[in-house]
Amino acid sequence: MRALRKVAPGAGLEWTNVEEPGCGPWEVKVRVLRAGICGTDLHILDWDSSAEAMCDTVPFTPGHEFYGEVVEVGEEVCDVRVGDRISGEGHVVCGTCRNCRAGRLQMCIRTRSVGVQRDGAFAEYVTLPHQNVWVHEHDGGEELISPELGAVFDPLGNAVHTALKFEVVGEDVLITGAGPIGQMAAAVARHAGARYITITDISPQRLAMAEDCGADVVLDVASTRVRDAQRRLEMREGFDVGLEISGHARALQEMIENMNHGGKIALLGLPSHRFEIDWTMVVTRMITLQGIYGREMYETWNTMSAMLSTSQTLRTAITRTITDVLPAAQWERGFEIAKAGTAGKVVLDWSTLDA
Repeated sequence: MRALRKVAPGAGLEWTNVEEPGCGPWEVKVRVLRAGICGTDLHILDWDSSAEAMCDTVPFTPGHEFYGEVVEVGEEVCDVRVGDRISGEGHVVCGTCRNCRAGRLQMCIRTRSVGVQRDGAFAEYVTLPHQNVWVHEHDGGEELISPELGAVFDPLGNAVHTALKFEVVGEDVLITGAGPIGQMAAAVARHAGARYITITDISPQRLAMAEDCGADVVLDVASTRVRDAQRRLEMREGFDVGLEISGHARALQEMIENMNHGGKIALLGLPSHRFEIDWTMVVTRMITLQGIYGREMYETWNTMSAMLSTSQTLRTAITRTITDVLPAAQWERGFEIAKAGTAGKVVLDWSTLDA
């Protein structure tokens, strides 16, 4: 089969041919139809220090955001059938550590990631444990979830997990980072009943997309401060909930400075380096900082599936964050678009290889 591989340590990926994966008794084999390009994939392409720390085996096939059709199921698999259209949860957990046994699978201490520590979905076929398969519902035989939307269930899950970690109904929400996940988080917070939503970035294109997703105020923080948004919205006090998605030091510090006393911050963005924050402000204002990693397995999947199946408005908003769909053979162009940091989500179409 054709695959996009990391064949050796160092920058670059290779478009090549490899053997199709087998399917174990507890596994599911999937024909990949769409696969999204993630920030992790950009790190793997460049082979920077983050990629070296994450990826313990080379060669391997990257790609962990995907939608496809089940073509084979192992003999022990009960709840997945050939022909099902699915998305995949990319975190493969051990099932036996304390967190796994308590049902906190997203906190597994032995997590292995599809497309990072095991072969992923930048290929014609991928296999994964049956527990990691999310089968999409049908509405009278009609697909509720398009292939493109199914391919971004992984990052959407990150957005849903982050946006709904704290109560947002009637609350004022500040989001730092207007990339695809920030845009999705704005749409989810709007759907969930937030009062005012402010989102910050330095990309005019991404800020415009965030406004389309439901943000009341979009701020280019290269020239404008968050406090200006509070004045424009006539807010008497600071923000109630913060969603830090950018990973930038100044973004988190400015968020802390503009939170109401007792405010709650969900942290999804990964910083590229260590930095200091004003801990006195965190303590004296009684601010909660909560790290977010991936999705709650599998409650977040239930939540986002339910929201999308019942709201055409939300489906439209999330679909709008997907700005580019390219044939998989044009992967280099797809990575260029993703790396530029001005577009939304970039998805590779693996169904057109023989077209």
